[in-house]
Amino acid sequence: MRIEALFLLFLGVFFGLVGTVYWFWSYEDGGTMMLAGTALLGFLPGSYYFFWHKRFEGRKFFFWGKAHGAGNRPSDSDDASIADGAGDVDSFPSSSIWPFVMGMGAFFTVLALVFGMWLIFIGISLILTALTGVTVESRRGGHV
Repeated sequence: MRIEALFLLFLGVFFGLVGTVYWFWSYEDGGTMMLAGTALLGFLPGSYYFFWHKRFEGRKFFFWGKAHGAGNRPSDSDDASIADGAGDVDSFPSSSIWPFVMGMGAFFTVLALVFGMWLIFIGISLILTALTGVTVESRRGGHV
């Protein structure tokens, strides 16, 4: 995770510097705030990854007789094979209509802000239907 953390932190620093230069060059609020938000989008996951890298750095995990630190994943070593990075394969969910219904409910709910609040009844009913459907489907298994 170290490489990912450093890459994202570099992006945060880069866009922070660009945003600072942009502010003093143009004194324009919109672009400066967008660049500041972009810098935060680099700092937030970068600091999270760096935190977990530092937390697991001292621990040793054993994969196939070799000691790896948590920051040194099997995929990071030069002599690793594909099988070294393979993990357990679990079951995958079957196809379902409920994510589409949930998306349409969210679409109608946002559309209600533009075209009229009467559309929110359709959106909320679709959202509640999707939540009920996905809950029942996950409890029983299969299609509902």
